[in-house]
Order: sequence, then structure tokens, then C-alpha cells
Amino acid sequence: MAARQWTDEQRQRQREAIQRWKPWAQSTGPRTDEGKAKASRNGEKGGLWAEVRDLSKMANALLKEQRELLRLIQR
Repeated sequence: MAARQWTDEQRQRQREAIQRWKPWAQSTGPRTDEGKAKASRNGEKGGLWAEVRDLSKMANALLKEQRELLRLIQR
């Protein structure tokens, strides 16, 4: 999908509309302590995905160890 090509006139009209609209004034963010704590963790990857990722890392480490042991046995 191609990016929109704005003319200088369209860009100016959009700027003026946004200045009237002031979307930043409507954005309050979390208000409660609970909401603020939750929002502070937005960048973390957690939950079920974190468990799957950790299990995958453990399984890969075990498989690597087994491959190394098989190489030693085969020598």
C-alpha cells in the first residue's frame, strides 16, 4: 500500500484541523494506580508467551546437550 501524497495545501488544512481538535487534550492515559502499574509494563512480553519462550529455550538447551553427548559416544 502506497503512502498518501499530501499537497502543501492539504497538509496545512490538516494541521489547522488538528490544532482545533486538540487530540492530545483528550488523551488522559491511565488514571488509577492499578492502571498506571499495568501501563508501565506495556513493553514487557509476559503471560503465556513468556512461558512458551522459556520452555523453548530449555528444550533447545537440552537438545544441544544431547547432540554433544551423542557426538562423544560416537567417537
